[in-house]
Amino acid sequence: MTFSVHPVTDNFAAEIGDIDLRRPLSPDEVVALESAFNKYAALIFGDQHLSDEEQISFSRNFGPLENTIQAIRKDSRLRVRPEMADVSNLDASNNVMPANSTRRKFNDGNRLWHTDSSFKRLPAKCSLLYARTIPPTGGHTEFADMRAAYDALPAATKTRLEGLVAEHSIMTSRARIGFADFAPEEHEQMPPVPQVLVRTHAGSKRRTLYIASHAGRIYGMPDEEAQTLLAELMAHTTQRQFVYTHRWRPNELVMWDNRCTMHRGRPYDDLRYKRDVRRTTVSDVAPTCEQEGVFPDMAAAQ
Repeated sequence: MTFSVHPVTDNFAAEIGDIDLRRPLSPDEVVALESAFNKYAALIFGDQHLSDEEQISFSRNFGPLENTIQAIRKDSRLRVRPEMADVSNLDASNNVMPANSTRRKFNDGNRLWHTDSSFKRLPAKCSLLYARTIPPTGGHTEFADMRAAYDALPAATKTRLEGLVAEHSIMTSRARIGFADFAPEEHEQMPPVPQVLVRTHAGSKRRTLYIASHAGRIYGMPDEEAQTLLAELMAHTTQRQFVYTHRWRPNELVMWDNRCTMHRGRPYDDLRYKRDVRRTTVSDVAPTCEQEGVFPDMAAAQ
């Protein structure tokens, strides 16, 4: 192994040193990084100097990339390539977006606890966010370890959650912040999807919760009961003992595992400071229900 691993927490986050992400990785290096990723669900690569193409090339070592939903959205022109999600506060001319910007309001949903692309039938395996420019204060990212949170649940709760399937939708999470500016074609292209509440992490074989602000109901369960359960699971998972807070440095890439983590962005003065961060997202191998062998009766769930 040509890189070094420096744990930040015992089993959740680690810094990776002695590696230049601009150069191609050998198959053995990819395997070794995957192994580290299976233990530490958040990997931090400091002092990297990446072009968009180099970030995309590195990301493809871990699977096929999804295209950003911003390519579907009608509220702005893309500032970066469609293989990248632009979670910056900048418009297509690299100026800070104004307070009334629709895309700025949409991006406020990133401050809710979520896991990327759980609102897609084929959700995300991992995300890789690269920081070109960051504000001098604020703008941290918090990560919640859903494997550790699952381990800490009472046995009776684990039994209750087995086989349950939640409905995830980008409209659900954005409704939580009062955003409903979706065109009819966006509803058609991004319909609600089923995702299991508990899954087995493919790399570590550990059981993990799989929740997010995108989850709005549970199939076969009264809405009030489902809302209560989802809220209890969210509160449990985001307790301080399960959360790692990352304070960004320029030219840093963080890679996290969407199969077993949630994250949220923290506020900063986004009308004053530029924050240029670009995310590549690797698709999972199959829908969660297919991976778990759980097939809800979708007709009965309507």
